[in-house]
Amino acid sequence: MSQSTSLVGKLLLDNGRAGIIMNEIKSGTWSEEPLFNWTTSYEIRYADGTHCVMTEASLRRMIKNGIITILEAEK
Repeated sequence: MSQSTSLVGKLLLDNGRAGIIMNEIKSGTWSEEPLFNWTTSYEIRYADGTHCVMTEASLRRMIKNGIITILEAEK
């Protein structure tokens, strides 16, 4: 997956929990949470009702290490 590929709307498995990437929060646009404001982050909602905000670097690292799997249709 290239760095420029949009992840919004992608289904995923995170340690067996199903979720969807709901929103991309661009760097410099999240004034309510200054600790996250300096980097691009993603909002993930899980099927069990929980959610998290994860930095782009963390998300991509977890995908690379196989902790999170992006679910895509077979071609």
